Amino acid sequence: MNTARDAVVYDYNQQALSTRIQSFVDDYNNEVDRYRRSNKPKNVSAFINYERVKWSESLRLSLMRGVHATYDPAKIRRSFYRPFTCKWLYFDRILNHRVFQFPLLFPNASSVNELLWIKTGSEWSMFPLAVNAICDALPQGGSQCFPFYTYKPDGTEQTENITDAALQQFRSHYKDPSITKWDIFHYIYGILHHPGYREKFAENLRRELPRIPFAPDFHVFAEAGRQLAELHIGYEALKPWPLDFLENPAVPFSWRVERMRLNKNKTALTVNESLTLDNIPPEAFHYRLGNRSALEWVIDQYRITEDARSGIRSDPNREDDPEYIVRLVGQVVRLSLETVRIVNSLPEQYT
Repeated sequence: MNTARDAVVYDYNQQALSTRIQSFVDDYNNEVDRYRRSNKPKNVSAFINYERVKWSESLRLSLMRGVHATYDPAKIRRSFYRPFTCKWLYFDRILNHRVFQFPLLFPNASSVNELLWIKTGSEWSMFPLAVNAICDALPQGGSQCFPFYTYKPDGTEQTENITDAALQQFRSHYKDPSITKWDIFHYIYGILHHPGYREKFAENLRRELPRIPFAPDFHVFAEAGRQLAELHIGYEALKPWPLDFLENPAVPFSWRVERMRLNKNKTALTVNESLTLDNIPPEAFHYRLGNRSALEWVIDQYRITEDARSGIRSDPNREDDPEYIVRLVGQVVRLSLETVRIVNSLPEQYT
């Protein structure tokens, strides 16, 4: 979901995002008016102002059509920018380069849904992640989402996305009328985590969407997928793994993060000058999503950044919850260890 202005559409802080979006709307609308007053020059690329707006293809088309943007606080949504990285998103057809089918998956802020967010493309290995909010397309090849529900654009008519025909196919194959659509959803999630499946079809999964086999034991995979989905969606409610807190007595204690760093053997994480988290279990790095472990995704994303061109600063620290990032590290360590345990318990046979 590319943005129209650097780092504007996503932010860790809801109020900061609101302020930036309102500023963007003014800048963009000024360009629409200036374009009209200039008799709509044909060479749009030479006309538009690049100082305050980063122009996507769709934003240029909106300019040429004379479409003004408006600010609506109801469009600010919780979203997943990267694995286990929640940010606020301004969800809007003008500001977002592509909204894809998300208006049918989350038509409003109160819409309930679960998705299998699957990394696709040739540059990274396939990985699945269960989420319950709008998620980014991801770089290096993109991603696709498979929801449990779809809605009408007005938020009515919640429809299960697994068809009755698919349900009947599973029930017939396993001769089990008790199988539900949620069972199938979780079964797929379990299969997608199976190491043998991912290794055998690694090259296929780089080029095409996963094909789901009928495993000998349906319910084992469905139960594993259910546990994984609950774990991955509910990660912020987990009890953090008991890491050792090493405090530096020479520096006043702080929860604030600028940029976290792992030590060379990945057993300790420096949060800031005052705090280091020690005794990270090596198995925590065995749960990988593409080219990084879950913990490394968090370390990479939860840092202060500043865009060189626009000067926009992104700060993941939460004034209302200063312990959030350190707590998140412990939660993701626990999540990773539990994921490895569940995956290792899967049957060897998946076909």
